[in-house]
Amino acid sequence: MTLSPITKRRIATFKANRRGYISAIILLSLFTLSVFAELIANDKPLLISYKGQLLSPILHTYIEKDTFGGFMESEADYNDPWVINEIRSDGWILRAPIPFDYRTINFHTTRAPSAPSLDNFFGTDDQARDVLARIIYGFRLSMCFAMLLVFFSSIIGITIGALSGYFGGWIDLALQRFIEIWEGIPVLFLLIILSSIVTPNFWWVLGLMLLFRWMNLVDVVRAEFLRARNFDYVRAARALGLSELTILRRHVLPNALVSVFTFLPFLITGAITTLTSLDFLGFGLPLGSPSLGELLAQGKNNPQAPWLGLIGFFTLAFMLSLWLFVGEAVRDAFNPRKIFVRGEK
Repeated sequence: MTLSPITKRRIATFKANRRGYISAIILLSLFTLSVFAELIANDKPLLISYKGQLLSPILHTYIEKDTFGGFMESEADYNDPWVINEIRSDGWILRAPIPFDYRTINFHTTRAPSAPSLDNFFGTDDQARDVLARIIYGFRLSMCFAMLLVFFSSIIGITIGALSGYFGGWIDLALQRFIEIWEGIPVLFLLIILSSIVTPNFWWVLGLMLLFRWMNLVDVVRAEFLRARNFDYVRAARALGLSELTILRRHVLPNALVSVFTFLPFLITGAITTLTSLDFLGFGLPLGSPSLGELLAQGKNNPQAPWLGLIGFFTLAFMLSLWLFVGEAVRDAFNPRKIFVRGEK
C-alpha cells in the first residue's frame, strides 16, 4: 500500500518527536508482552515431559490420579512436592519465569503482605498474591479496557457529532439538549446504586462507562462538521449530485478525523484513570481482579507495607506518562505548522 505524501510527512513528524516515538515503542512492547501474560506469569508449567508424553497444563486440565498416578481426583497441584518429584523422576518441567499468576497465593511466605524477595520480586499483597504478576495482568486489563472504551465511544461520539454538525437545524438542537440532560446524570452515584443490584464485571463496567464517555468527542467533531459543511468542495460535491451521506463520509469525515486522532491518546489516559479510580473506591471490577486501583487501595490500607502503594503509583504514573508523550507526538504530527521532514526547509 502506497502512502500519500501528507501521511509520510505526518509519520516523519511523529518520529521527529523522539520522546513520543520512543514512548510509543515502549508502550507497544509492554502491551505485546502483557498479551502473553500467561506465558510470563503462571503457576502452571508451560510444558511437561512425562513418560514420553508432552503435556501442556496451561492449555489442558490433567487429573492427578489419571495422569500422574496420585490419589487426588482433581487437577494436579504442580506446586505439590510429590507431583514435582513424580514428574522429574521420568521427565522434566518447563515453568514460566514468574511461577505465579494474579490469583496464586504463596503459602510459603511467612506474612502477608510480604516485602520484595527473590521469590516475589515486588513482594506480595495482603492476600499473599504476587504483586509483579498482578501488575502484568493489571497492565493488560487496563490497556484493553481503555482501548475498547475509547474505540466504541469514538464511534458513537463521531456519529452523533457528525449528524449534529453537518445537518444542523432541529437535529443539532435536539441532540444538544439531549447531551445537556445526559451530562447531568451523576455517574458515580449510578455506579454505587447498580453495584448493589448486580455483580460488576469487565463488560458491565465497560458498557456503563460507554453510556457517558461518548460525549467527549461530540463537541470536537460537531465543530469540525459545522466548519466544513459550507466549504467550496462540499458545495461542489452537492452540486454534482452526490448524496449527503456520501459527502459526509467521503469529503467531510476525513478532515474531522484529524482532530479526533489528536485527542485519542488523552482519552485513553482518562479511561485508565477512571477504571483505576473506580477500583480504588471498590465500584469497579470484581474483587480479586488484577487491578491497579485495588493495588493502590491495598497500599492505603496497609501503611506498614509502603511498597504496595509505591509500586502501584509508579506503575500507573509510568503508563500514563507514556500515553501523554505519545499524545504530544500525535498532536504534533497532525499540526500543519509542525509538519516537516528532516532536510527540508
